[in-house]
Amino acid sequence: MTVRVATQEDSAVIYRLLCDFATSYQPERAIFDHRTFPRVLKAAADGAAELLVAELNGTVVGYVLAARLPTLFAGGTVLDILELTVDAAHRGHGMGSLLVHAVITRAEQADDVEVTVPTRRAAGFYSRLGFTETATYLKYAPGRAAVHR
Repeated sequence: MTVRVATQEDSAVIYRLLCDFATSYQPERAIFDHRTFPRVLKAAADGAAELLVAELNGTVVGYVLAARLPTLFAGGTVLDILELTVDAAHRGHGMGSLLVHAVITRAEQADDVEVTVPTRRAAGFYSRLGFTETATYLKYAPGRAAVHR
């Protein structure tokens, strides 16, 4: 098992993993190919994000996406894990943990002051890795949410 920085060549497998991961949104291939994936790769190249993949015998079986956010309250940048998924056939073998540890290492190298993750479904997983509960996330999706007046 190895972890490396994702590249454009990983696009198809990351999209497949994303489709299995997403529950709140239905990914659209054209938007992924022409807008979101190129933006994420650029953000990663610029140091504003981390996009890493886990490989097993040369095959990508998982990925993690984290965004680096400047903060005033924390006294530095916070790395926020937004997406973490492993192919269903490879879950339970340490791939997710390996990806999280790789993100933590990248956060330490970038002098981020903390690593956070908004989650309900995977709270137990992150707790086992040393994360502690500190906040509840609320969400408003412009253009997707009904406005009540």
